[in-house]
Amino acid sequence: MAGMLPSTAFVRRALVPLLASVALLTPAAASAATAAEACGSVITAPLARPVAADDPCPSADPVVCRIRVMPMDEKVEAQRTRMRYHGLLEDMHRTEADMREAGAADEEIAREMVDMRNQAKEITRAGMTPEEVRVLEERNQAKYGNPLGPTADQLYAKYGSWQKVTEASMRTSYAVDRELSLEYRPCPV
Repeated sequence: MAGMLPSTAFVRRALVPLLASVALLTPAAASAATAAEACGSVITAPLARPVAADDPCPSADPVVCRIRVMPMDEKVEAQRTRMRYHGLLEDMHRTEADMREAGAADEEIAREMVDMRNQAKEITRAGMTPEEVRVLEERNQAKYGNPLGPTADQLYAKYGSWQKVTEASMRTSYAVDRELSLEYRPCPV
């Protein structure tokens, strides 16, 4: 309707990630905007300086090891990319709440969340270099037999309940977040 302004929540949800993604806001400013809601991706410390490529990596996760040696400009971009990914995870939390309110079954919700997680990965990876994508896909292929990660059925076989599949689909890698100086706090729905 003419003359109507979008709600503050809409603006915060839609524009903050957009502005951060085009670098109009620094990661710290984008974090401060989302921290006002006390949820989402929050930068908890400055990024660590890169280490030498021959420095032993304390993590078994090749993604963490790759981040540790990235030049600072690449680390900053990786941090921004990770923040966009967390924004997509917040969309998943809202969708789950909407589906529960509509009476969807646990299996239906879990399958939708796994699909959304895979879409979030594809969206996020579209902005990465081929080398970065290769490292992620190789890790997932080795771990799950799928370049995007586990399927809903693999997660069900592991956890034994669709509710736990939903929870697992919305978890994030603490080690990767920590390496990028992020702490993920899901928004309450």
